[in-house]
Amino acid sequence: MKKVLFILGELDDDDIDWVIETAVRQDVVAGTVLIYEGQPIDTLYILLEGTLSVSVAAMGDREIAQLSSGDVVGEMSFIDTRPPSATVTATQPSLVLSLPREQLATKLRQDVGFASRFYRALAIFLSNRLRVTVNQLGYGSNNQSETTDLSRDDLTRDAKDNVALAETRLDWLLRRLKGR
Repeated sequence: MKKVLFILGELDDDDIDWVIETAVRQDVVAGTVLIYEGQPIDTLYILLEGTLSVSVAAMGDREIAQLSSGDVVGEMSFIDTRPPSATVTATQPSLVLSLPREQLATKLRQDVGFASRFYRALAIFLSNRLRVTVNQLGYGSNNQSETTDLSRDDLTRDAKDNVALAETRLDWLLRRLKGR
């Protein structure tokens, strides 16, 4: 499942309008490094099109993950304000939506409703990532999905409703951004 769906499923239409108005649409050339491991970042990225590679220096700069449309990048550093634990590089021409940290932090301080929805979305998103990681390490229950992501069958009814709404919102978001 696309990670941005967790976020779009929790935010309301006004929140999404704010994101569209605030975020910067960026065309990224293949080979561009968006995030350098260990160097502070000031942006949260949503990958709209293309592919990004995630690599870690401790593993000889080996790729540990590949990200595709709908993935969110920089969320861990946004939450804990620590430098990124990996380098993220575009492996093909890509389109990202970059949300400046300072503007997002200001919105979170000023709009309690938005903050509640945004942080809940990140908590769900990061919880999903942890469950997947635990399962990949072989510690998950045997009846859990073996895939690298939760399937729709693994979600609660509320989450399924949110995902359907989020998919509609993502399509709408992409159409609006392409019209810019």
